[in-house]
Amino acid sequence: MVPLTALANRLRADISEWSTLAGLDLVFEQRTLPITILIVAIGLALLTLTIRTLRDTGRRGHRVALPALFRQRASSASLLRHAALLFFLAGVPPFMLALADPFTTVAERHASYPGRRIAVLIDASSSMLRPFAVEQLAEPGRNRAAFFSSVTAAETFIRQRRDGKYRDMIALIEFGDEAYVITPFTTDYDNILLSTALIGDWAEFMRFPNQGTKIAAAIAEGTRLFQTFDFLNAAGNLMIIFSDGEDTQVTLHGRSIHEILAGALATRIPVYLVRTNRDRQLGDIVPDGIWKPAVESTGGRFYPAANEQDVLRAIRDIDRRSPGSIEMKQYGTNQSRFAPFALLAAGLWSIGILLKLTFPYFRTFP
Repeated sequence: MVPLTALANRLRADISEWSTLAGLDLVFEQRTLPITILIVAIGLALLTLTIRTLRDTGRRGHRVALPALFRQRASSASLLRHAALLFFLAGVPPFMLALADPFTTVAERHASYPGRRIAVLIDASSSMLRPFAVEQLAEPGRNRAAFFSSVTAAETFIRQRRDGKYRDMIALIEFGDEAYVITPFTTDYDNILLSTALIGDWAEFMRFPNQGTKIAAAIAEGTRLFQTFDFLNAAGNLMIIFSDGEDTQVTLHGRSIHEILAGALATRIPVYLVRTNRDRQLGDIVPDGIWKPAVESTGGRFYPAANEQDVLRAIRDIDRRSPGSIEMKQYGTNQSRFAPFALLAAGLWSIGILLKLTFPYFRTFP
């Protein structure tokens, strides 16, 4: 099944490529090759015809001429018996173009993929050193504090997206009193996973300079990152925060939380907050009353994760709520374009061979 699926995907891609050929300037790498082959083929045909003519000249004395017994009128339907030959001849031009090895020097195309632009924000404050025991999310040799469990949860979410049908653009931000962009938006899942593995190292965590918790600073930095990449007016944006939620600061540089989140709401960036705080249900800590209505005002959700199962449910729910699609411009240089021409030639010739082998009516050679 896998080879057939791969073949079907390849055929679908080659067929869809025909729509992109319109308006492109094709350059032919092997311009002289098809001309040479055509000249050789015509020469061989003329040589064969000449040999047959000379051979038949010596046999004309042995022929017996018979008068026609009755006259037949040519039917227009009789021309259909040449259909196999016509399909073969129609396949010759695209085959010659494929032999010329066409390619485009610079190509631009707009592509749409299932996925989202996702900013992953991880709290690296000192309060995240509180224990948060995990089993399924446990990494060998990794500390089981809330910070490291949050890093593993972020990695689980990213792998879940990678192993699905999505082609997201993901960014990674680490925050405390201030927020820092670790990796800007990229479609390289492995690069993001490498970044999360690096910040999940104990030595790297201890070197992190800011030990306080300012979720508002992280949201503001995430919004600026979307703005830097000119994604603010695009659909499919998303922000995920992993934090213990121990933050009661309602202002940042004179701006209230609602003003900061109003920017996310205006730019259609829903904020999802996974609050990893062991054995603390919704409302057990004071900041829950601040952050739950705040993030849900953006269209996101607040997940009070008191244990590992709560975290796993939050990850699955965010993944389910994040199908979406993103539009991307793709540029390519020296892209080969022979495949559509070869596919067309092979298709026409296949039809001609099928007619010849299946229906005796088409086996008459003119």
